[in-house]
Amino acid sequence: MEQEILTLARGAAERAVQFRREIHRHPELAYTEFRTAALVARRLHDLGFELKLGPAAMKAEARLGLPAESELEAAYRRAEAEGADPEFLPAFRGGFPAVVAELRGEHPGPVVALRVDMDALPIIEAESPEHLPARAGFASAHPGIMHACGHDGHTAIGLAVAEVLAGLKARPAGASGVAGTYRLIFQPGEEGGKGAVPMVEAGAVDGVQYFLACHLGLEAPSGTIYPMVGDFLASTKLDVTLRGASAHAAGRPEDGRNALLGAAQAAQGLYAISRHSEGASRVNVGVLRAGSGRNVIPDHAFLQLEVRGSNDAVEAYMLRRTRAVLEGAALAHELDLEIAYAGRTATAVADAALGAFVGAAAAGVPGVRVAAEALSCGGSEDATFMMRRVQEQGGLATYIGIGSDLPSGHHTPQFDIQESDLFGGIATLALAMTRLGAGAGEPLSPLGTNR
Repeated sequence: MEQEILTLARGAAERAVQFRREIHRHPELAYTEFRTAALVARRLHDLGFELKLGPAAMKAEARLGLPAESELEAAYRRAEAEGADPEFLPAFRGGFPAVVAELRGEHPGPVVALRVDMDALPIIEAESPEHLPARAGFASAHPGIMHACGHDGHTAIGLAVAEVLAGLKARPAGASGVAGTYRLIFQPGEEGGKGAVPMVEAGAVDGVQYFLACHLGLEAPSGTIYPMVGDFLASTKLDVTLRGASAHAAGRPEDGRNALLGAAQAAQGLYAISRHSEGASRVNVGVLRAGSGRNVIPDHAFLQLEVRGSNDAVEAYMLRRTRAVLEGAALAHELDLEIAYAGRTATAVADAALGAFVGAAAAGVPGVRVAAEALSCGGSEDATFMMRRVQEQGGLATYIGIGSDLPSGHHTPQFDIQESDLFGGIATLALAMTRLGAGAGEPLSPLGTNR
């Protein structure tokens, strides 16, 4: 059957390139992946998967950093105008673009899950002819939004794995040999740590014995599969509003309460937070907007910022000190302070036994080199919440790096992937999942002995 899986994977990889380009052309930000989710739902439905969509796949009150209702509706209308599938699109309205799909094999077996993400980033895409999407005509049609992290490729990989699994099951009755239950999780809002927790709280990974997630690129070379990725940073994303009082900047400046000065003091103070001896930490102020005119004392300021830590204790320390800096700046300038949580991620440790199992599957894929060492993430990922939940239930989880030579780093206008690397990821995941579903993973050690 494994040669058949490789054959199916090659065909699916060709279609994955087309799906990837279609999704790349129509990028959507967190909670607005309406067109993408509708495309995914249509494809999975046609492949015979059972679907759980929208609010059934996301817990409404667990969503953080939700855009304004007007933004959600504008994005919905854009998806509608761009031909989003009318049968499935309404399920996602209001900020619920999540899809959970299941395919049950002919024989009993464990629940094996694969999670992929779908969202894009607020970045203006490069227009130079050196940039393949621009040269080939599938660059972003949405100004200021682009797939600059590979999530278009992740979604395409998920659809291709679904095609392989469905192809195996579609063989003549009694001949498929497909065992277990395959659950595919298409998550919105990975950027900023928004989408995983609402899906976890809605039960997306309940009952899962084996959990896989993956990422393209990660500064790993093409043709290389890393069965384990680690060193995830826990992170909290904050939206901060400071409100003061406006006044004439020359006539009565003493009557004002300067929100811009308070925000500037806070930003400087955040970068001066002392480091922690127990691990690495990060802080970044990505947005600072303030004021209304050159001769007016600014009465409002808005910051978007994040803190990160290599473990929960360091991240909690950074968050505590961040709040103190913000409160101090507000007090010094007599400002009202509002702090809203816009997203979060966690740390997680992949299970070495499951990583080794995935590595053995990848070794059977032509043209793939399996890395012996774990790949350091260097950033944050909210799939960690899914990994943790599965492990808490007694299951195993790993995060897989799919190497791809990048012309530019992640989150840049020139970012792109090597589409030829999709096949290696598709084949590795399909082989690993079918082996796990058939019970080949039963010798894996129980939770607690794999790390």
